[in-house]
Amino acid sequence: MTITQSRRRFVSNAALAGAAGFGAFSAVAGSGGKTSLAAEPPPEISTIRLEKVPIACLAPQYMAEEMLHAEGFSDVRYLESDQLSSTQKVALDEVDFTMDFAPAVIAELDSGVPVTMVAGVHVGCFELFAQDHIRSISDLKGRSVGVPPGFDTPRHLVSIMVSYVGLHPNEDIRWVSGPEDKAIDLFIDRKIDAFLAGPPLAQELRARGIVHSLVNSATDRPWSQYFCCMLMSRTDFVRKYPVATKRVLRAILKAADLCAAEPERMARSLVDRGFVPHFDYALQALNELPYNVWRDYDPEDTVRWYALRLNEGGFTKSAPQTIISEHTDWRFLNELKRELKT
Repeated sequence: MTITQSRRRFVSNAALAGAAGFGAFSAVAGSGGKTSLAAEPPPEISTIRLEKVPIACLAPQYMAEEMLHAEGFSDVRYLESDQLSSTQKVALDEVDFTMDFAPAVIAELDSGVPVTMVAGVHVGCFELFAQDHIRSISDLKGRSVGVPPGFDTPRHLVSIMVSYVGLHPNEDIRWVSGPEDKAIDLFIDRKIDAFLAGPPLAQELRARGIVHSLVNSATDRPWSQYFCCMLMSRTDFVRKYPVATKRVLRAILKAADLCAAEPERMARSLVDRGFVPHFDYALQALNELPYNVWRDYDPEDTVRWYALRLNEGGFTKSAPQTIISEHTDWRFLNELKRELKT
C-alpha cells in the first residue's frame, strides 16, 4: 500500500535457501517446466527493478531475488520511494514491476496511466476492524470510520462494503481522517468506531488483543474470492520485453509457492534481509494469506469485480471492460499455469 518500504539484499544463508527453493519448485514444475526455461531465449535486459515496501504480504516480490538471478537477471534492484503510489512508480519508470492492491491499481488506471497488470498473486490482505458493539456492516450506520489522508483505497473499500448492504457511504458513514499509524490509538481510545487495516497493522491489532473484525478478506465472501494484490509493469515494458516479463512473473509465482509451503522460513528471511521488522507479524501474515490460489483464481474476475464496484460508487469512470482490454495481459500467466503445475 502506501507505507514506505525498506529492503536489503539476501544474507548469504537466505540466498542459499532461496536457491534451494528455486531448485525445488523447478522440480515441482516437472521436466516440462525445466525444458521451457532452458528453451526460452535469455531476457532482453539484464537489470530488473522492483519496489520496496516493508509489508509482509508482498513477500513473493521480496523472496524472488535469487530466482530472478536464476532467470538470467544479473542485476536485481529493490528501490525505495515514498513520494508516489506504486502504480505511479511503475508508470513513471521508477521501477519495472511491483504488486499493489487491485482497487488501488484500477483507480489509477482509470486516468489512463500506461500500466499493465499481468497476474494476481494472493488473496486477503485487508480487514475491517470495529468496536465490539458493532456486530455487522449494517451497524456502521451513523458511525465513524477512520481513513488515512492522501490514500483513497481504504475509503473506496469501506464504501463498497457499506453500499453492498444498502447503506450510503456519504450519508450514513462519518469519515474521520488521520495518519494511518495513529489509527490504532484512535481506535483504542474509542475515537473511531472502525477502520480498515492491512499488514502489519492487522497483525499488531491482534497482538494487542483486538480481534473483532467485521470483514476478513482472506476468509469472508465475496472478498476472499478475488485477488488482493496484482502484479503490474509498464505497458511498454511488457510489449518490448516479453521474455523478461515472463521470467519475472515465473520467479514471483515460484516465490509465492514458497510462501505457501514454508511460511516460517520465508518470514525469517523477510526479517533477516531487512524487508520487514517483526518476525511474529510476518509469520502471522504469511500463515493467514492464501498464496497458493494464483493457479486457481481468474485475475480478470478480480479486475472486473472491483472495476464495476468502483464505477458504481462514482470513484472511476471507466467501464470494467475498458480496464481489462487496455490494462491487462494474461498471456504469460496462462503459459506459466501450464508449466508450473503442482
